[in-house]
Amino acid sequence: MDTLTHLTLGACIGQAIAGKKLGKSALWIGAVAQSIPDGDFITAFWMQPPASLLAHRGFSHSILFLLLASHLLALLIRKWSRFKILSFSRWYLFIGLEILVHLFVDAFNAYGIGWLEPFYHARISFHTIFVADPFFSIWTFIACIALFSIKDLRSKTAAFWMRFGLLFTSLYFMYCLLNKWTIEKEIKANFAQQHIPLAQHISTPTPFNNWLWYFVVRYKNGYYVGYRSVFDGDRKPNIKYFPQNEQLLASLHNQQEINQLLQFSQGYYTIENRKDTIIFNDLRFGQIQGWTNLDAPFAFHYYLQPRADNLLVVQRGRFAGWNRKSLGAFVNRIRGN
Repeated sequence: MDTLTHLTLGACIGQAIAGKKLGKSALWIGAVAQSIPDGDFITAFWMQPPASLLAHRGFSHSILFLLLASHLLALLIRKWSRFKILSFSRWYLFIGLEILVHLFVDAFNAYGIGWLEPFYHARISFHTIFVADPFFSIWTFIACIALFSIKDLRSKTAAFWMRFGLLFTSLYFMYCLLNKWTIEKEIKANFAQQHIPLAQHISTPTPFNNWLWYFVVRYKNGYYVGYRSVFDGDRKPNIKYFPQNEQLLASLHNQQEINQLLQFSQGYYTIENRKDTIIFNDLRFGQIQGWTNLDAPFAFHYYLQPRADNLLVVQRGRFAGWNRKSLGAFVNRIRGN
């Protein structure tokens, strides 16, 4: 999830665990502890983009990291006399729960995380919540504003706001799971009518919402892609087929870079030759406003040419061309129009 979500969620959990004993320190420590796994962003400063893509949400998002970091940080925090009010085991629970929640929530985004690193390199991704969903984050954000404005965090008012943030975030999360189940059911029914098997496929939310979903279905030597809203009713989704074009990789020599991109994409990729430039598309991140144009380029596109600028590969196409008109079209499509 985005940084704001982890900070506010961490603060609410900090209040739940130690707010009565630590006061506002519990909010600050909880916010920081929840954000610790995302410290792996620093790898981008010295790694090439493909390696950095794999490093992000890799070992720092693993169960092994959770155990080691919780133990080490609990030991360090206990060295400050003001924090000895909590036992080592309580601090271990505090830090461990914060990191565990981070790892759990991030697994429901499209990016995927390495729960089992460094022993097993497969990425876990349940494709249920967009990485920045305001309807997921708003509840803990409101709760944090209230908690930081309350003087006594041992009060019933503080307990109310902490429960408000965690409860409504949990309810929205369950609502997202319901939407995922609904979309999966409808996609399977639509493709069954067209006699297209769903042996390998994903469905994932489009930006900032959980109502309009993007899906990718592997079929023979390529993929069908399309979009479906939970409000579409009996409307059949428009789909488009993209050949994988794996043979285009044979002429390239940067094999290590290619292998890293293949691993990162989890098998959902196409290769295209655009204006004499060979491009690697990771299909999991959708298209640039593909809900209005199924021929649109894919948001994640990596140039497989020497000295190409790929530093912002994940963000480069995600919001390209957004304006008032395109936003209106996006909202209309969410509504099933």
